[in-house]
This record gives sequence, C-alpha cells and structure tokens, in this order.
Amino acid sequence: MLPDLLEPPLWYAPNDCRRQLQLTPLQDSGIAENVLVGWATSYYFVGAIQKISKAKDLLANFNKGNVSGKKGTVTDEAALLPAGSMSRVQTLQERLFLVDLTLEEVQAENPKVHRGRYHPEECRASQRVAILIPHRNREKHLLYLLKHLHPFLQRQQLEYGVYIIHQENAMAGSKKFNRAKLLNVGYLEALKEENWDCFIFHDVDLVPENDLNLYKCEDQPKHLVVGRNSTGYRLRYSGYFGGVTALSREQFFKVNGFSNNYWGWGGEDDDLRLRVELHKMKIIRPLLAVGKYTMIFHKRDQGNEVNIERLGLTAYSTLLINGPQGLTQTREHQAVIGVHYLRMKLLHQVSQVWKTDGLSSCDYKLLSVDYNPLYINITVDFWSGP
Repeated sequence: MLPDLLEPPLWYAPNDCRRQLQLTPLQDSGIAENVLVGWATSYYFVGAIQKISKAKDLLANFNKGNVSGKKGTVTDEAALLPAGSMSRVQTLQERLFLVDLTLEEVQAENPKVHRGRYHPEECRASQRVAILIPHRNREKHLLYLLKHLHPFLQRQQLEYGVYIIHQENAMAGSKKFNRAKLLNVGYLEALKEENWDCFIFHDVDLVPENDLNLYKCEDQPKHLVVGRNSTGYRLRYSGYFGGVTALSREQFFKVNGFSNNYWGWGGEDDDLRLRVELHKMKIIRPLLAVGKYTMIFHKRDQGNEVNIERLGLTAYSTLLINGPQGLTQTREHQAVIGVHYLRMKLLHQVSQVWKTDGLSSCDYKLLSVDYNPLYINITVDFWSGP
C-alpha cells in the first residue's frame, strides 16, 4: 500500500514567515503536450534530445478567492511565500536546459545567498533547512539545479544552506560512488556548522516544478518526488523513497541514517525506507499535482554503474523468463543471476544491522570544506569499498 498523501498546505501570517493565501482547487487537465529539449555538456551529451511532458498551465495560474471544501485548501503552518507573491509552477520556458548558463549568471541572480546560505530578512523562518546534494561529474546539472533551487527556496521563505558532497576517489573513477555514505557525511558535517532542524536529501538531476512542494520537515519522514517527467509523472514503484526526501534532524538520527554498504547506483533508498518503517514512522507525500519534478537525463558514470547486487525481484524474474534482453551474455548477465540473493540479503538484514551500519559507523577522511557563493562544497575520501 502506498503511504498516505499530504493535504496541500494553508499558509498563515506575519513575522514568522506565515501568511494567509487562498487558492482555487488543483485540477488535472489531462493534457499531455510534449516538447523536445536538447542539451549538451563538455562531459557527455545528455539525451541527446530529451522529451518532457508539459507542465499543466492551469497550475501556474492560481486565482485568488474563497475556496470551500477540503479539496481546495492547502494546509501547513510553516514558512511560505513572500507577502504579496503567489505560488507558482515553473513555466516550460523556465525549465529549458540552458547550455551556455554560467556560474556568474546564477550568482548574479541570487545576491542574497552568501557562502551557500540564506535567511529571509523580513521574517523569522520556522525551520532551518540543510539541502544535501551528493555529486560527481555533473557540473551542468548542478548549475541548472542551483539556478532553480535557490529562488524556489527563497519564495518559501526558508532559512537554508546548500551542501554539495564530493567523493574524491569516485571523481577519479577509481572507486564506486556511494551516494548514501556521502549523505551521511553531509548530515554530520552540516551539523558541525549549524543545528539544522530539517535535512533534504536531494539528487542533483531532479528539479522541483511547483512552489507548493514545501522543502520542510513534518512529524513524519516525507518523500517529495511523487512523479517526474521521465516516468510520466507517476510514482516509480510502490514504496519508492528516493530522489528527494525530507527527514528532521531527530528522524534521521533515530534510524542511524543511511547504510554505508551500498556502492554503485541503487538500493540505498529502499534500505532507508525499511529503517523508517522499522521505527513505526509513516512516509508521507504531497499531492501528485504538487510533487512533480523535471529530471535531467544522463548516462551512467564509470564508478556509478547499476549495483547488480540490488536489482529487484521483478528484474530478476524478467531476465529468467525473457532472457538477457538489454544485458550481454557476459559477466553482467551472469552476475545479475548469481548475486540476486546477496541483494535481497542486504535488505533482509536491515533489522539486524541498522544500529551498527549508518551514522554510527560512517568513517571518512575530510579533505576540504570550501565556501562558494552558492553552496558549501565538502570533499571526502573513503578508505574502504569496491
């Protein structure tokens, strides 16, 4: 069963970054217009042509007026949009991937962001939010995300800091990427600087489309990616808990963070979901019309290949029934069959290992902490791992 959905929030008022805002009910027009978007980087060609479903125009045109009934109310008592502004959905033009975008341009658009941090001047934010982004060889993706994410967060009147966490060996391609362990590092290092209330664990290739998708924590862990263009704006699968998630400082500490044992791509988000469920917490999500993201497509990097130990039972069964379509009759094909049991074993062991595998066992060498205008860059090295 899918986790319960959050009702969209209702905003209140003055000095604590809250105000009253009334919206018309959200509706889905059912239109599925498409456009072609091409973009290239110096590292690889993304796509090369990316097909993106057009965001529903009516979501960008919220009208003022009294709304009766539960369907039309947006309820939340936290930090919101600046007084006098309206919630909005990014237009298609705004979501185009600009090949020639520069860091200087993004910095000029965000003059109030200093050393990766921002706080609203006209009010007091209800939460201090740390955005943690694991990163490798995605310079254009990161630049594009920062261009959209900073204004998005400022419209929600959040006090926030953006942390980019690099894995040194993975940058050189000599060691597999460990997304989960990098996020553990980000949590630990960010808390050395500020006692953050809320942590957003954010993939670099996902860009939020709707301002109503609040980057703040609730009394339960929150999954923000209900749908994205690459999946037809549908949840990837029942129980999916990846992409962008929000956990409070206490919630993440309670589950001992992520496992440190997921090298390569995939599996760590399912592990975290099991940890959350073991602690009797309930995953919540925004409404589908709110939790929409644009995904920037890319090729898998060396060192971040699909983790064959974590391929699901469905993929495994399909392989046995239909043969190796898409897989070569080589090491990869044999390994998927041979180590499926190991992947399942990792997930089945969560209840036994969560106390000793996570924040409490996250060993790393801190190489540098650099304060850039738009983000704090943390570079680490891991001694162990493939």
